[in-house]
Amino acid sequence: MTEAMHAPGVDVCVVGGCGRVGLPLGIALAARGLSVVLYDIDETAVARVNSGAMPFTEHGADEPLAEALSAGRLRATTDPTSVGLAEALVVVVGTPVDEHLNPDLGAVPRAIERCVEHMRDGQLVVLRSTVYPGVTALTEKLLTSRGLAVDVAFCPERIAEGKAMTELFTLPQIVAARTPQALDRAEKLFRHLTESIVRLEPEEAELAKLFTNTWRYLKFAAANQFWMMANDFGLDFERIRHAVTFDYPRADDLPMPGFAAGPCLLKDTMQLAAFNRNNFVLGHSAMLINEGLPLYLVSRLEDRFDLSDLTVGILGMAFKGGSDDPRDSLAYKLRKILTLKARETLCTDPYVADDRFLPLEDVLKRADLLVIASPHPDYAGLQTDKPLIDMWGLTGQGVLV
Repeated sequence: MTEAMHAPGVDVCVVGGCGRVGLPLGIALAARGLSVVLYDIDETAVARVNSGAMPFTEHGADEPLAEALSAGRLRATTDPTSVGLAEALVVVVGTPVDEHLNPDLGAVPRAIERCVEHMRDGQLVVLRSTVYPGVTALTEKLLTSRGLAVDVAFCPERIAEGKAMTELFTLPQIVAARTPQALDRAEKLFRHLTESIVRLEPEEAELAKLFTNTWRYLKFAAANQFWMMANDFGLDFERIRHAVTFDYPRADDLPMPGFAAGPCLLKDTMQLAAFNRNNFVLGHSAMLINEGLPLYLVSRLEDRFDLSDLTVGILGMAFKGGSDDPRDSLAYKLRKILTLKARETLCTDPYVADDRFLPLEDVLKRADLLVIASPHPDYAGLQTDKPLIDMWGLTGQGVLV
């Protein structure tokens, strides 16, 4: 356990504060002058933050982290008593679905149970994780049952990884609570970040966040299905998409094809399906399309190449371009399929640390066929005489496979 904070009190304690959502929020609040403590059970991450090093890549976070630590406005700790120091708690924990794609309703209550004995009357408790509808009400019941008189609010995170230090200050913040007092306190907290606030009821806000992520997942699925259709007719989807979107604003949000992965979009689409009694044909169809994309891609490769005689190099293992985050990346599903089909499979990524990966130069030298699985900008100008599969359109050579 790290050293506990000895300050008489702080403005905010972020529970789960050294993760990819909690840490940028803590840094942003500290940058606006609030005193912040980050409570996390990950001792390694806590030590890195206190040393001034980010545990992961987040553009624009290094300098304000160093400034906040130097000014004494930010500190990380594994000490659960730190939650009692704060006027406001912001709970940011993972809210996964299980192996059967059912929501885990207990993730947030378990995080609160770990520190509830140190909470006190009068605090503001803000849930920041994406939650299954009803978890805010569940949390209110839990805290009431423990005899605590606190205000509870749900204010969902809306950032994209890698853009947090910009979007926390520019995107509207959704704040929701059951009582006017809780709503006012939550709004006051987030007005330290932005003047653009949207007030909702808790259940409205819970659905707003799920609708947001599901909408993005559906759009990616539509683009991927369109790409497969064009491919199967021997046509380049990139040329068709350009025609669809060129000076035509009603269609300019049509994405390029690519792996729709990561820890949020599929998970939140399945949470929404579960909420609707698994009557969500559109969401389940999107899952089949997006999760089936690695299988489709390999089947196209089999039509063109004798994979059993080739070494295939996979370029990029992160779930999105420019990220060091491999969580739920479909590049790993692609690797699993190619391990069965190809003579050998090699992986590389300039951002994800993994001893099994090779330097890009080695993969370019040894592979017979290259597949861009994550659209890292490093690959845009790739020079190679090997066949290069680029469904993202990163290299500007078309996306026909």
